[in-house]
Amino acid sequence: MFVPFIAVEGPIGVGKTTLTAAIAKTFSYQQLQEISSENPFLDQFYQDKEKWSFQTEMFFLCNRYEQLKQINKDYISAGIPVVADYHIFKNMLFAQRTLEASDLAKYKEIYRILTQDLPMPNIIISLSASLSTLQQRIHERGRYYESDMDSDYLQLLSDDYSSYIPEFEKAHPDISVLHIDGDQMDFVRNTQDLKNILARVDAAVQKGLNLNETT
Repeated sequence: MFVPFIAVEGPIGVGKTTLTAAIAKTFSYQQLQEISSENPFLDQFYQDKEKWSFQTEMFFLCNRYEQLKQINKDYISAGIPVVADYHIFKNMLFAQRTLEASDLAKYKEIYRILTQDLPMPNIIISLSASLSTLQQRIHERGRYYESDMDSDYLQLLSDDYSSYIPEFEKAHPDISVLHIDGDQMDFVRNTQDLKNILARVDAAVQKGLNLNETT
């Protein structure tokens, strides 16, 4: 049975939560939202990445693991569609960028164990935007722990997503990936751009449902 499980991904500030909320409202899907502010290490991490990176990444991994395990039990297994503002693969992107080699080796093993039985989205929405757009949106949403974010770090994360998504598509050809350029499609401010994106989402869902019916 095809149960829509959509994950919206992209770098910090690209508009993941905004688009996730719009999809949930439009299609009456259950919304899974990451709550970054619950991470007690995040403020320290932005001040001293080397010292606090392992604690920060482990908290995110365990928190996302618990969220996805519960959402699978309560909704996906029951046939209720879900849209999330993250995919757990982002953990590895961030970890590879922030952790020292010895910590990364330990992290990878824990990641492998925790994620092997988690549900996999059947639709990924990959959001991208220029550094200036990301910085503008980060400034507008005014999260205190992001106020001093290093622009080089933000650009590197954006580059990591750009490199990883094509690899993900090759590794998972059965998962639909929708690419949205946040500079060309301003779904945050432009209602028509948002409608166009929602139409693409609906088409991807209908394609999945139709394929399911013929198999």
